[in-house]
Amino acid sequence: MSLFLVVIISLGYFISYYYNSPGILYVAIIFSLLMNVASYWWSDKIVLSMAGAKEAKHDEYTELYHIVENLSITAGLPMPKVYIITDASPNAFATGRNKDHAVVAVTTGLLQILNKNELEGVIAHELSHIGNKDILLSTVVVVLVGFVSILANIVMRGGLRGRDNDSKGNNIFAIIGLVLVILSPIFTKLIQLAISRKREFLADASAVLLTRYPEGLAGALQKISGANIPMQKANNVTAHLFIANPFGGAGKKVSNLFSTHPPVEERIKALVGEEKNERN
Repeated sequence: MSLFLVVIISLGYFISYYYNSPGILYVAIIFSLLMNVASYWWSDKIVLSMAGAKEAKHDEYTELYHIVENLSITAGLPMPKVYIITDASPNAFATGRNKDHAVVAVTTGLLQILNKNELEGVIAHELSHIGNKDILLSTVVVVLVGFVSILANIVMRGGLRGRDNDSKGNNIFAIIGLVLVILSPIFTKLIQLAISRKREFLADASAVLLTRYPEGLAGALQKISGANIPMQKANNVTAHLFIANPFGGAGKKVSNLFSTHPPVEERIKALVGEEKNERN
């Protein structure tokens, strides 16, 4: 979070210098603070709206409710709200500002392909994100990554018309600023990926402590990966929230450096060992 703050202030400073408008820096700082406050109070609504999720009816999704309720009791967490995303792609995520205002959302595709033990593994994973306080961090990351991208796009679309000054020193300073503007979205993306990967491994481990059955989550990850179906509303900004890459097979064609999730093989190996992973 400190790195994001440094990036935003630096970006705002160079943009304000380049356009010879100190007000841009103040606006950038104030707007980023306001967005952080908004993301804290309405994080679940923002993400659920982007994903197209609707609150699940108890009578229609009774087994899902019971699984969430039982695992919540085991984890010592309040029962989160349960949402459904009508999408053939098997996936799930958790969001909210804290354990008392949390949401677990799953796709209809996930419910169709997983058995009870595998579904429990996925729900335990998402509840672990809540218990580990990942949900607020992940949502704030969404806001900050989007904000940095917006600032960079404003400058790039505004062209290269900066302050009118032929000083060699000022020109070099302006070039440094432009380089920062171009690289900032990449830098913030790498921070997003680093945070996401670490929290996914931790949530996997915490899920096993809840279910005492690592094969359940391992089997779920295997099926989710094998389905290879991208989500209808996949978004780069929110991709790290999901238990698996929402872009499906598209993510396998990209270098692991730019993947929002650790390779499924590594996650399964950490859960059940290399020998069983190879058999699967």
